[in-house]
Parts: sequence; structure tokens; C-alpha cells
Amino acid sequence: MAAEQGFKIIARNRRARHDYQIEDVVEAGLVLTGTEVKSLRAGRASLTDGYATITDSEAWLHGVHIPEYTLGTWTNHEPRRVRKLLLHRREIDKLASSTRERGLTLIPLSLYFKDGKAKIELGLARGKRTYDKRHDLAKRDAAREVDRELRRRR
Repeated sequence: MAAEQGFKIIARNRRARHDYQIEDVVEAGLVLTGTEVKSLRAGRASLTDGYATITDSEAWLHGVHIPEYTLGTWTNHEPRRVRKLLLHRREIDKLASSTRERGLTLIPLSLYFKDGKAKIELGLARGKRTYDKRHDLAKRDAAREVDRELRRRR
């Protein structure tokens, strides 16, 4: 059987870009069990409450919900268990210093399969204040109005 090719998105965290200002993006692998992979291949996951931490020079993913595999038996996994992230040592050190010194947070942005392997896109993020969110909404509305006006004039 040939190796799986391509890119398939499983879940996106849309609230992350609304609630946080993303400063840097990192791709990481995930350590998963068999039933977790099968559940992900069925397209079921939620990143809304997820975050990543760095403990003892290892990266861990907390709060990501991967529901139990419906056809699984006693080997099924815990839906919200802590999962290990696979990153290079330099990346872990860089992320650890950024979260410790600059007060940033690691937020999962998307979960996907890349060439048959489960990957997660982590964003190094700073929390937005409510006035920042209002400012972004006003800017988006103004751009939408300009686009409407240009289309109407054509």
C-alpha cells in the first residue's frame, strides 16, 4: 500500500485569532494512540479550550478534545488526556524562553494530517484586550464597506 499523501484539515481554532494576537507559528507532531488516530481520521476533534505548556524541556498539549472512537473497545483513550508534542530541542528552548520572559501563550490553531501524520499548528500568542477586538472588528467592517462600494461602482 502506498503512503498517504496530501494535506487534510481536521479542526481549526477560529476563536484563537479573535482572542489572541498571533506572533509566531510552529508546526509540531503529536504522540497519539491508535483509537485517537482513528477518531481524527473520522474528522472529530475540538481545539477550543486547548493550550500547550513546556515542562522539563518537553512540550505538552492540554485541553484538546478528541472524542472516543465509536468502534473502539476497552483500548479506547481518554478524550481530554494530556498529549506529548514532538518538537526539536531548539524550538522547545525558543518557545520556553518566549513564554517565560515575554508572557506569551502557546495556543493550538489547527489540527491536520500531513502526508499521513497528525500535526498541530501552535501559535505563540498574546491575549487581546476588548478594545483591540473592537478595533479589529471596525477595521474589518470598513474594509467590507470599501469592497461593497467598489463592486457597486463597477
